[in-house]
Amino acid sequence: MLIKEFRIVLPISVEEYQVGQLYSVAEASKSETGGGEGVEVLVNEPYEKDGEKGQYTHKVYHLQSKVPGYIRALAPKGSLEVHEKAWNAYPYCRTVLTNVYMKDNFMIKIETWHKPDMGDQDNVHGLDEESWKNAVVEDIDIADRSHIGPKDYNPDHDPATFKSKKTDRGPLGPDWKNELLNNPSCPHMCAYKLVTVKFKWFGLQGKIENFIQKLEKRLFANFHRQLFCWIDKWIDLSMDDIRHMEDETKAELDEMRKTKEVKGLAADDN
Repeated sequence: MLIKEFRIVLPISVEEYQVGQLYSVAEASKSETGGGEGVEVLVNEPYEKDGEKGQYTHKVYHLQSKVPGYIRALAPKGSLEVHEKAWNAYPYCRTVLTNVYMKDNFMIKIETWHKPDMGDQDNVHGLDEESWKNAVVEDIDIADRSHIGPKDYNPDHDPATFKSKKTDRGPLGPDWKNELLNNPSCPHMCAYKLVTVKFKWFGLQGKIENFIQKLEKRLFANFHRQLFCWIDKWIDLSMDDIRHMEDETKAELDEMRKTKEVKGLAADDN
């Protein structure tokens, strides 16, 4: 089992981020869906359990073309589906990803605390002493292109060049975090993302667990760069607007998957 904590500082308040995160998740889901693959939303509803209250979602990720070739070669048909169950009790969120085929041998757990600080708190997730000692902490600077591969780079999602018209935030220069501390008019926060990965498969465990952690870091970097550069699209939205958007997105994702599946079958018939 491999545990890492990623810390992502943003020039956004904790309250603003709640809307920005949900907006960006919905938008990112659309770009990953099509041809019978992508994101399928099964459940999106409020929950309350053991004093915790928030929004529960259950999604299925159809990943046939999204994984390395050697995994596709090893994986039985139908096993490349990942179930994501998420409990969003903001500012705390918990997401668990599993695979029906691998059962207890595969699990990715992402726990996030959103704090109004600059990422300078240790062990915000309250791990025991031994687990915290073995956890690896990494900072992700959204303005640093070294976190971004050439294939992922999009000039429209570059915080180093983006300027928000509605909030006057950005572009983020090399010393933007220190500048943020000296500018009381600009809010800030940190997303502390604790990622626990378990992949029990003889001969592949260490390799795959490291691969998944690198993938999560890449996803976090890309996602938060997009989130900041989309700020003018979501900054004026309410939570009611977001819930309405999520309902529309679910219907759109279902249609994208079904329509392109039918087109694919028609092409095969020819």
